[in-house]
Amino acid sequence: MKNNKNYGTAILSAFEYLLENYPEVFVIGQGLWSPWYVGNTMTDLEKKFGGERIIDTPVSESACTGAAVGASLAGMRPIVVHPRMDFMLYAMDSVVNEAAKWSHMLGGQSSPGLTIRAIINRGGEQGPQHSQALHAWFAHVPGLRVVMPSTVADARDLLIASVLCADPVIYIDDRWLYDQEDELLPINEIDLRAQKPVVSISGTDITIIASGHASYLAREAANKLKNENISSEVIDIRVLNPLDSEEMLKSVKKTGNLLVVDSGWLSGGFSAEIITKVVESLPINVLKSSPVRIALPDTPAPSSRLLEKAYYTSVDEVVEAAKKILKL
Repeated sequence: MKNNKNYGTAILSAFEYLLENYPEVFVIGQGLWSPWYVGNTMTDLEKKFGGERIIDTPVSESACTGAAVGASLAGMRPIVVHPRMDFMLYAMDSVVNEAAKWSHMLGGQSSPGLTIRAIINRGGEQGPQHSQALHAWFAHVPGLRVVMPSTVADARDLLIASVLCADPVIYIDDRWLYDQEDELLPINEIDLRAQKPVVSISGTDITIIASGHASYLAREAANKLKNENISSEVIDIRVLNPLDSEEMLKSVKKTGNLLVVDSGWLSGGFSAEIITKVVESLPINVLKSSPVRIALPDTPAPSSRLLEKAYYTSVDEVVEAAKKILKL
């Protein structure tokens, strides 16, 4: 019988595995029992493992994150849940000035092995303060590992790997991915430090590079392009920091065309980092056309459903951008 799970229940199975097998793991944050906050990713965990390990806190992002950093330095493996990445900004001192720096400042003698799960929770007319994808911010900070899964398997396996890693990890998941469903193999622990971008779909005409929900858009676009006899290679970044560019460069060498899709804003976004890695590393004659990037417009998210449709990237936009690069 197939072990099919959707993206949300895959995350739930990761939590269950970690809590059952590692007594040093605990979860702390707001709304951990609430589907309105965390979807179906933490259903009944507090009933199964108790309030000492599933700690639903008052509204203080700074306090729960600071407590988790301290606990991690004492040998625990905390998972901090921020149901909206936007309000994680209240915890920036603990994340950027403490968690990211302690191993460096202590000469590697101690490291805060905590995982911060930041959820991107967009759409539904939630507006500019509840809709932000800030992955590029965290990928900019040395000392933080930044993970952004896009598949059901990675949602589970990269969460487990993040928690078992000795370094501080920002694990970013997007609620627009939660309806995906796929078969899951039995859990096999992987080393986060060995994880790199992967080829999701092989192709020869154009390389499409993306992460998180943008990777889902890229895969859907590649399937549409295939119907028009266009062969797209999709690279799912998965780990944004540290960024390994080997697979990306190999793909662009093969196709000669590059499209980058990002779920954040255009200016100063992660799409620029990817294109820069490519043009710095490859001879100028490798590219058959100028690289193109698709990202959100440089404006806060709208609160109108009609405007949201224009604001957020669609599969058809990715398809049209690829065809334009290929002059089709």
